[in-house]
Amino acid sequence: MSLYDDAVLVLKGYEGQAELRQAYLDHLAAHPDGLWKACPAGHLTASALVVAPERGQVLLTLHRKLRMWLQMGGHCEPGDPTLAAAALREATEESGIAGLTPLPGGPVRLDRHAIPAPCHWHFDVQYAVLAPPGAVHEISDESLDLRWYAYDEVAGVADESVVRLLDATRARL
Repeated sequence: MSLYDDAVLVLKGYEGQAELRQAYLDHLAAHPDGLWKACPAGHLTASALVVAPERGQVLLTLHRKLRMWLQMGGHCEPGDPTLAAAALREATEESGIAGLTPLPGGPVRLDRHAIPAPCHWHFDVQYAVLAPPGAVHEISDESLDLRWYAYDEVAGVADESVVRLLDATRARL
C-alpha cells in the first residue's frame, strides 16, 4: 500500500472533525501529490505530541524557524510507509528519544494552518506518542530547545493548536 493510500484510509477512518477531514480528503483527491512539500496547493504533514502520562508532562520543541513551542512533526518522506510512521519518525528525530510508542487509535486531531508561499497550507495529521519511563531527550538541528511541560503549563507557552492537541490526547489517554 502506498503512503497516499494509507493517508486516504486513515482519514476515512478518522471519526472526528468531519468538515475538516473532508477538506483533507478533497485536497488529496484534487492533488495526487498532496502529500509532498512540492505541492503548491499545500500538503499533508504528520506530527506527534510526546507525552509522559505518568508524570503529567509533554515534551515541546522550540521550533528553529517559527520560534514557537510546538509538538514534534514535519513533512512526509518517500520512505514513510504510513502517516503514523512519518509522525513517529519525526517525533524520534526531533526529540532524540528512542522507544517512543504510538498512542493507539490513530490520529488524535487534524489541524490545517496557513504557511508562507510557495506552499499555502499544511494539512497536519496529529498523533500522540508515549515516552518510555526515564526518557532522555536530545535537541536536534530543527529545534532551539526542548522542554518538558506539565499539562497545565502548556497554555502559557504554546498556541491554541497545541492546547487542543493536548486536550484531545488527554481525552484519549
